[in-house]
Amino acid sequence: MQGASQPAVRVNYDDPTNVDSLEHVRQELVPPPFVPAHDQVATGAPKVIQVRLVIEEKPMVIDDDGTEVQAMTFNGSIPGPLIVAHQGDYIELTLENPEDSSLEHNIDFHAATGAMGGGALTHVQPGEKAVLRFRATKPGVFVYHCAPGGIMVPWHVVCGMNGALMVLPRDGLKDPLGNPVRYDRAYYIGEQDFYVPTDESGNFKRYEDLLESFDDTLQRMKTLTPSHVVFNGRVGALTGDDALTARVGETVLFIHAQANRDTRPHLIGGHGDLVWETGSFDDPPATNLETWLIRGGSAGAALYTFRQPGLYAYLNHNLIEAFALGAAAHVQVEGDWNHDLMTQVTAAGPLT
Repeated sequence: MQGASQPAVRVNYDDPTNVDSLEHVRQELVPPPFVPAHDQVATGAPKVIQVRLVIEEKPMVIDDDGTEVQAMTFNGSIPGPLIVAHQGDYIELTLENPEDSSLEHNIDFHAATGAMGGGALTHVQPGEKAVLRFRATKPGVFVYHCAPGGIMVPWHVVCGMNGALMVLPRDGLKDPLGNPVRYDRAYYIGEQDFYVPTDESGNFKRYEDLLESFDDTLQRMKTLTPSHVVFNGRVGALTGDDALTARVGETVLFIHAQANRDTRPHLIGGHGDLVWETGSFDDPPATNLETWLIRGGSAGAALYTFRQPGLYAYLNHNLIEAFALGAAAHVQVEGDWNHDLMTQVTAAGPLT
């Protein structure tokens, strides 16, 4: 019946599965804000989604002033790439730590069940690799991050070692009434807090390598006061020529992750038509939100159909973090203006 809630497609996890008999699919990961090619509704039986993440330690410039961090990354980007699967699929990850790395790394998937989210099974020293397979039992969007132990966990995370995994329901996304929902585009935004130390004059410091930066960065981290809060690795990463794009009438899914701090996404000039604020696709989405909360250590998703052309700002509505620290992006939308939705009745002029 139209508008009636439909039962979700379920997978029986109590039945043993011959994983070798399942179709194995290699997913080509892409740098954020883009997402890998995927079906919004699953086809056929669960699959084994094979992905490869390579650790890369390297200096990265994070603003137009040339401020540099000694970064730790998955596949060279901050955040690490988005992985996409469907509920019931298996994710088979190959994690590689090159010989020229200086540190041990691993990966903790918030979507996984057991062994510290895979963290206990993926420790790799420089020159090693490990392969982890886990079943995606819960639909939603989830953070992954490096978690080698102790104070190394927050240090690795705030130096860039985090990403997200989206587990779609097998029958796709639904609105609060159970009706199917589709999107024309999807963008993945990883919000990152950096803690760059300063010298006696207040200038940001540079370091020769990761280990040299550790003590000073740790002291700055303990203040809980970031020097930068940015989208996708640097100030302005998603503005100007790199702004996100859409057209009037298109529905866009925004996937937003923050591995360490709370954030408050907001689309200036638009709304969250449907928002999975906690990231759980098993729960009905909230509707028509102006601003939504992504809790630290989690990811969420928001769907919006653009109705007007122009330049939209998508930002953290802690406006200090957006305008002073860098947590802002732009969406350039093409199409025809709808004067019924908004029009300028009188242009600015002298008071009379």
